Amino acid sequence: MRLLSLSACLLGVLLPVSVALADEAPVTLEISITDHKFVPETLTAPAGKKLILAVTNKDTTAEEFDSDSLKREKLIPAGKTVPIAVGPLKAGSYPFAGEYHGDSAKGVLTVQ
Repeated sequence: MRLLSLSACLLGVLLPVSVALADEAPVTLEISITDHKFVPETLTAPAGKKLILAVTNKDTTAEEFDSDSLKREKLIPAGKTVPIAVGPLKAGSYPFAGEYHGDSAKGVLTVQ
């Protein structure tokens, strides 16, 4: 009987915590591709949070968002916005680039 009471108490404590964590909305960061460059080139985000990078391609040609450190590759068609889910991330710098215009389309996500 005591084991059942202890289990009920633990469930009563842990269930609200897990529901609160599941309900936490991700942080959305907006970035655009303009003239084959990321604008802004540097994004800042809080550590330990789920993130959505909302990438809008304002160019007339497609670009591919590419980041080894974020483990993401995503085609961004011309004139479209594509969400890219990442995280939660530890503090640090996470570089990204445009696969098709790597010499000009560069950026970094700084997590603090």
